[in-house]
Amino acid sequence: MQRESMEFDVVIIGGGPSGLSASIKLKQLANQINKDISICLLEKGSEIGAHILSGAVIDPIALDELFPKWRNEETDIWPTKVEVKNDKFLFLTKKKSFSIPNFLLPPLMNNHGNYIVSLGNVCRWLSSKAEELGVEIITGFAGAEVLFDSNGRVKGVATGDMGIGPDGEKTDNFEPGIELIGKYTLIAEGARGSLAKHIISKFNLDEDSDPQKFGLGIKELWEVPNDNHKEGEVCHTLGWPLSNDTGGGAFIYHLDNSQISIGFVVHLNYKNPYLSPFEEFQRFKHHPVISKILNGGRRISYGARVITEGGIQSLPKLVFPGGALIGCSAGFVNVPRIKGTHNAMKSGMLAAESIISEIESGKGNELYTYQKNLNNSSIYKDLYRVRNIKPLLTKFGTIIGMMIGGLDMWMNNLKIGLPLTLRSKKEDADTLISAKNSKPIKYPKPDMKISFDKLSSVFISNTNHQESQPPHLKLKDSSIPVKINLPEWAEPAQNYCPAGVYEIIPDEKGNNRFQINAQNCVHCKTCDIKDPSKNITWTVPQGGDGPNYPNM
Repeated sequence: MQRESMEFDVVIIGGGPSGLSASIKLKQLANQINKDISICLLEKGSEIGAHILSGAVIDPIALDELFPKWRNEETDIWPTKVEVKNDKFLFLTKKKSFSIPNFLLPPLMNNHGNYIVSLGNVCRWLSSKAEELGVEIITGFAGAEVLFDSNGRVKGVATGDMGIGPDGEKTDNFEPGIELIGKYTLIAEGARGSLAKHIISKFNLDEDSDPQKFGLGIKELWEVPNDNHKEGEVCHTLGWPLSNDTGGGAFIYHLDNSQISIGFVVHLNYKNPYLSPFEEFQRFKHHPVISKILNGGRRISYGARVITEGGIQSLPKLVFPGGALIGCSAGFVNVPRIKGTHNAMKSGMLAAESIISEIESGKGNELYTYQKNLNNSSIYKDLYRVRNIKPLLTKFGTIIGMMIGGLDMWMNNLKIGLPLTLRSKKEDADTLISAKNSKPIKYPKPDMKISFDKLSSVFISNTNHQESQPPHLKLKDSSIPVKINLPEWAEPAQNYCPAGVYEIIPDEKGNNRFQINAQNCVHCKTCDIKDPSKNITWTVPQGGDGPNYPNM
């Protein structure tokens, strides 16, 4: 069966902040020059926002530029407008907490003027604006294949075939994917997107960059008693339960309606293969300062997603023949601020400006002005002044690394920052030490009131994958998990996965078997990053399968 094709001026892959901002800016600019530009935005989630997961406290700088009057808008689908009222930063030991005075923190760490939001709802609101402007949004279908023309230029993407059975054969319900053809293709899949990974490799976009670094963010949404709730309060923590040589931290954001977002981030360059980011998060919630907030509350939702943390050293070239990388497909997160939405949105807007310029000129050149303009933009300035934080944490550990990093950020604020840029050459997959040289970690059982197990957590993420399809988690060599990963690293997939996807199961004869529970996958992408043998490849499942996050 031949695949149908649809042609557009611009095809955008991903319905997150960068993709939606790009589509909106394209239409706004096209309207200014009275030009009709066709735009298709493809989102793999069942709806816009279904796969969006973030803290989130957003800096409104890009939103102000895109919609200057957004604060005055009244609409049922507008995300919460909770402005930050109180900013706290704590260092935790096992039983105590120590507050770091705000005046000691670099000004860029100040959250006043920022907003606590559900990023999923922000994206739902942005999608309504995009559709009002005439953007065609297709949800429930994933970009599964990059399409190239005869000159090797990217000409669009194809969605995945439907109706493929578990054995890889076509069923009676088979339907071929659809080709979405565009003069320009913007890749806005988010961190570790499968199409971006392919494009970066094919065009060697990262040949002059450090390896991209990642963190795993795990989040829960809670409804807590009114007495425990402080609308507008933002709290970030460092320290316990993570050791000094394991990077990461936590956040507690008080939204409206007695709800809080609580999350935990573990930098994926950790060394101990027995470490479980999920279990560390569950331990964290039992700290006296945190449990005091959660006691008597109710957990509403759960999810997990990797975060790009490499900064400007790890940015690939942004432009490829036929399109560009925007948002976290490139990696614009400011690590110490734990913020990337404003930069993701701005990158999409800059790409839109470049596309309009090329279309208006009639030349149809590559989007080199996007790379140039981004290097001169607020995004680059934002990332440049924090460029040494991640390497410092890696080299010196949390305590010393943050002290030196804080000094560096203060110096950058005074325009006298360190005159060097620290580099990182190791991929996160290469940082684990052997199991025999590591200390096993015994995690406490969950009480199912404050701490929970993985399966009950996946249940409230509303994750669903049809079992009548091939597993979307691919092994290059099925023997590696048991023959290599298990003896060398205690098969860390069973620990780093926050959804219970990977298990080692012994049979009655004592032989071990590696089991993949693909239906549990919340699309965090950790396995594609942290597997020490680089044996696992994450691919898109059929249709809109995956989590369905409400208000996350």
